[in-house]
Amino acid sequence: MSSFDERILIDYVTEQRWYGAKSRPVAHAGVLESVVLRTAEPQLALALVEMRYETGAHDIYQLLYSLHEGELALDALGEDPGLARELVRAMRGGRTLQGAEGIVEFQGIERVAARGGKLTEVHQIDSEQSNTSVVFGQELILKVFRRLEPGVNPELEMLRFLTEHGFENIPPLGGWYSYSGGPLPSTLGLLQEYVVDALDGWELALEEIGEAPDRFLARLHRLGEVTGQMHTALASDPSDPAFAPEEPSVESLALLTATIDEEIGRLFLALPEDDERLAPILGRGEEVREQLRLLTTAGSSGRAIRTHGDYHLGQTLWAADDWVILDFEGEPARPLMERRRKRSPLRDVAGMLRSFAYAATASALARDVEAPDEWEEQARERFLEGYHETVDSALLPSGQLAFERLLAVFELEKAVYELRYELDNRPDWIGIPVAGIQRLLEGAAEPA
Repeated sequence: MSSFDERILIDYVTEQRWYGAKSRPVAHAGVLESVVLRTAEPQLALALVEMRYETGAHDIYQLLYSLHEGELALDALGEDPGLARELVRAMRGGRTLQGAEGIVEFQGIERVAARGGKLTEVHQIDSEQSNTSVVFGQELILKVFRRLEPGVNPELEMLRFLTEHGFENIPPLGGWYSYSGGPLPSTLGLLQEYVVDALDGWELALEEIGEAPDRFLARLHRLGEVTGQMHTALASDPSDPAFAPEEPSVESLALLTATIDEEIGRLFLALPEDDERLAPILGRGEEVREQLRLLTTAGSSGRAIRTHGDYHLGQTLWAADDWVILDFEGEPARPLMERRRKRSPLRDVAGMLRSFAYAATASALARDVEAPDEWEEQARERFLEGYHETVDSALLPSGQLAFERLLAVFELEKAVYELRYELDNRPDWIGIPVAGIQRLLEGAAEPA
């Protein structure tokens, strides 16, 4: 089943929403490995496909394809989501399948993987961007990783650790499958319990800002508590090298500062001078860079731990009167080793605070409902109150001033990233990161 026309393969992969190199011309594509998952009709197989670019770089993607009555379907799950049942059954059975060079191993956690019985009511989630997710009724959800990198995927690693260390505000892990022994040892996918009757945190924010802003503020206090509990759990095992808290070195902080400083320099040089929405920050690049330099003079910087890595309201659900945290994969565009890097927990906190700024403005842009006066400030206060009540204080900078300065640096990093994104993709939203950068500059000008 592993023979493909190269042109057809290139055309198919490059057209998928999970394909991550749309601006790179592809010089060659080929199948590195193929493993048959199901021999009965319709046959199902897994392929590791290499996309090699004209620059010499390459990526490897996971393809699930099928053959039925002589007809080849490169998008097996899109053509028939029910074929995903084969992957769940393999996890339930703990199967190991041999390829030409390596093996695919399936592992299941019985108490979760057994849910769903015959796995009826199967459908694929159309909104997924970087992976493919398939839902089985209201019982299970399967995530298939598409762009593969060597090593354990951070989401599987984080979910296993948090489960073992008693953190309950995640969808329980049901199983996973992985490839080893061949060209790219890698996590291929994972299974989790489906969260029933859940409300997306971002959508809930937009709805309640208009209808019940105080109720959502109360929910944010609880989200702060859950976030603090998550960070405390992630720092709770000094015997595990992948998760043991570390003291950030001066060199690592300097490198982080230099990287962000370079991005600020590039961005501010390229800002269009005739856009009135940019007026509050035009010509203030050096002020922004000076604010960044506070990082190396902030005194204590706390501990570096494993973090969520892409933390915002869209990565949360509200279910059964509590928060559930999702998607521990990190930012998919970043290399896997970078996503596994230990960082200050305040980087997650900054991401969530920036999400509140977006929600306050998006309420007007997307719902035509103005957020109440001071809503963002109150949201920040409620979240931080809850966070401080539960997080291990040893993970944080010592003293309120050091805490605020380091948090401001991570908010600045996030706002600069947001500004570049909005300039390229959503010009109508430029005002959100501009206001965030302006706020940080004005805060720096206030007397200590």
